[in-house]
Amino acid sequence: MNPTTPPTDFDPTHNPWQTKGSEEKYQNPWIRVRQDEVLNPKGRPGIYGVVSMKNKAIGIVPVDAEGNTWLVGQYRYTLNEYSWEIPMGGGPVELDVLESAQRELREETGLLAARWTRIARLHTSNSVTDEEGFVFLAEDLTQAEWEPEDTEDLRLWKLPLTQA
Repeated sequence: MNPTTPPTDFDPTHNPWQTKGSEEKYQNPWIRVRQDEVLNPKGRPGIYGVVSMKNKAIGIVPVDAEGNTWLVGQYRYTLNEYSWEIPMGGGPVELDVLESAQRELREETGLLAARWTRIARLHTSNSVTDEEGFVFLAEDLTQAEWEPEDTEDLRLWKLPLTQA
């Protein structure tokens, strides 16, 4: 086995799980929850809960010419604690992810960026959710008006990227 290259002795398109039935248990404007009756890869019956997100996750790492970035602080209800994090939010599935990133950066920091680079596409908590996430690097920054959403009580922290 060579750890620098992925294995090629399998078919990555083969799904070893079998879905025997599916029932939606709950939905709201942001998520849909379903429970599937399954046969697992060993052929044993069981259930699998899936949370489907109605938005894409968008994260932005803004970096100015001096190498500074911004973190957004807010109390996260789901965590029951205060969190310092990169500017992030949700973007409608049908909207271009870059447009969503530009909107989120302005809402959460008041920053506009002239240069954008997508640096990651990922699936967060992919054992229970189908959420697709994107992370962007935002550069050539200018300050505009800060426009947090009504549901957000945000604080901004500008610091060197190397300390974030």
